[in-house]
Amino acid sequence: MGDGARQGAVMQLFRPSLLPAAADIARHHHREPYATVVLAGGYEEAGDAGRIAAQQGEVLLHGPFSAHRDRISAKRTLVLDLPLPFDGRDWPARARIADPDRIVRLAECDPRAAVAVLLDGLAPAPADEAGDVPDQLSTALRTSAATRIGEWAAARERSREHVSRSFEKLYGVSPAAYRADCQAKRTWRMIVAGGDSLAGIAVEAGYADQAHMTRSVTRLTGMSPRRWREYVPG
Repeated sequence: MGDGARQGAVMQLFRPSLLPAAADIARHHHREPYATVVLAGGYEEAGDAGRIAAQQGEVLLHGPFSAHRDRISAKRTLVLDLPLPFDGRDWPARARIADPDRIVRLAECDPRAAVAVLLDGLAPAPADEAGDVPDQLSTALRTSAATRIGEWAAARERSREHVSRSFEKLYGVSPAAYRADCQAKRTWRMIVAGGDSLAGIAVEAGYADQAHMTRSVTRLTGMSPRRWREYVPG
C-alpha cells in the first residue's frame, strides 16, 4: 500500500450532513466526543446539558459517552460533526462560531486543523431558560446525585408520576435513569482528570461506596475506574 493510500486509510474526512426534516430521533448514545456545527436550520437536543434549541451558527459540544434525544426542525437543517479530544474536559454545552464556512472547508481536507480552528474560535452562547418543569428537573438531576425526585416534585405541588411522565416525554428516559447517567459521567471525568483516590471520588460523587461507583462507571464506559486510570488515549 502506497503512502497516499495509507494516509487515506488513516485520515477520515468530514463533510456536512443533511438531517431528516421534522424527525424525532429517539435518545441514543455516543461513545466518542464530538462537536456539531449547525450550518443551516436548527434542531432541539434534550440530553446531558438539558434542552437546547440549536440554531445556525451555533456549536453543540458533546463529551465522551453523551446521550440525547433530537427533534429536527421542519426547515432544511445542515450540520457538520467533528471529533473532539477524548479526555476528561467538561466541555461547554453550547457556543457560537464566527466563520462556519472556514470550518467546513478545512474539514474536507484537514480535520485536525478544522477542530483546532473550531476550538480556538468558540465564543460563549446564552443558555436557554429552564422554564418548564422537566427542564428544571434536568438541571437538578445533572448537578446533584442527591436529588430525590418525589421530594422535588412535592415541593412544586406536583406528583412524582406527573413529573416523571413529562420528563420522559421530552428527554426519552426516566428521571432516575437520567440522574444515574449524569452521575456516572461526572464521576468518569473526575477519575480521568485528577489524581484523587478512587475511594475519595466515590464519596465526593455521591455513591454509597467504591463498589457502587465501579459498577456505575463500568456500565457506562465499558471499563472499570482502575483501568481508566491506566488509559492513555491513542
